[in-house]
Amino acid sequence: MPPLNPATIARRALATAVLNTFIALAITLVSGDSFAVNMLYSQFIGMTIWGLIDGGRFVLHPSGWPGAPAMAALVVGAVLVAYPLGSACANLLLGRPPLIGLSHFPRATLGFVLMSLSAGAFGAYYFTSREMLSRARLASEEAQRQATEARLRLLESQLEPHMLFNTLANLRALIGSDPVRAVSMLDRLNDYLRATLKASRVEATTGSHTLADEFARLRDYLELMAVRMGPRLRYTLDLPEALSQQPVPPLLLQPLVENSIRHGLEPSVDGGEIRVSARQGAGGLELEVSDTGVGCEAEPKAGFGLSQVRERLATAYAGQARLHWHSAPGAGTRALLTLPLQRP
Repeated sequence: MPPLNPATIARRALATAVLNTFIALAITLVSGDSFAVNMLYSQFIGMTIWGLIDGGRFVLHPSGWPGAPAMAALVVGAVLVAYPLGSACANLLLGRPPLIGLSHFPRATLGFVLMSLSAGAFGAYYFTSREMLSRARLASEEAQRQATEARLRLLESQLEPHMLFNTLANLRALIGSDPVRAVSMLDRLNDYLRATLKASRVEATTGSHTLADEFARLRDYLELMAVRMGPRLRYTLDLPEALSQQPVPPLLLQPLVENSIRHGLEPSVDGGEIRVSARQGAGGLELEVSDTGVGCEAEPKAGFGLSQVRERLATAYAGQARLHWHSAPGAGTRALLTLPLQRP
């Protein structure tokens, strides 16, 4: 287990000192010594008890919780050791015989020991329960993070074969009608797969995928589609330099671009233009995919696009991102994603 955070140790020491102060005040109300004297005894004994209990439980078990029986024995042992040790140190500072409390005031000594046991048990329970709750919360957050990453990887693993199968189907159709363009498309596909594989290895190593990476893959894909569609496909990619390093899930925009080609440009005799842009808006990072295709009256239900994008947004951003989709017959289609903007 990693060492305790110094800030955590300082907070526990402060809480123990405050508890010791209240004990000293209570003793002053029922004893003849002054508050300053009782404060000295209380701090020496209480801090020694805390040090023995808090240090001992981490020595006994890496998690800091050795179990209830061991913890109870640790509290009793710490009190029995800390009381004479702390008292002796306080007595030496006051110029008294080291064990005067044990030899001259047995009833008071028993009372101090019982109070120390109660305080030690309460402190051990309080600090340990808080730490266990904190560890449980961290473990839950880590499990949720891993589940989210696994879900994203699953969605990505579904997306890449989907895109590849669509491209192969297009290539098969082109082989029969235009073998020369089919060869050119096959070369583009080979380049695209090489670039995608290289980028995937970099992401696996660095764990990052930026908008610059996303736009680079979109450019490769659109160049691949341009071989099949020729001049019917025109595109514009607009990524400001200031936003190029913003992190996004890999291939987030790919299904939207595929939808624009399949439902917007391919049904049109003249084709059309696809525009992909990124900008900083009032609500965060805005990513827009629009086309000048045929448009439609309702959101397309078939295929893999919009529902997959919405699912990835929900998984990656936990309700902090949204997708607005609009289309009309003869007016093209516009999809706008709004994501949290990460400040540099």
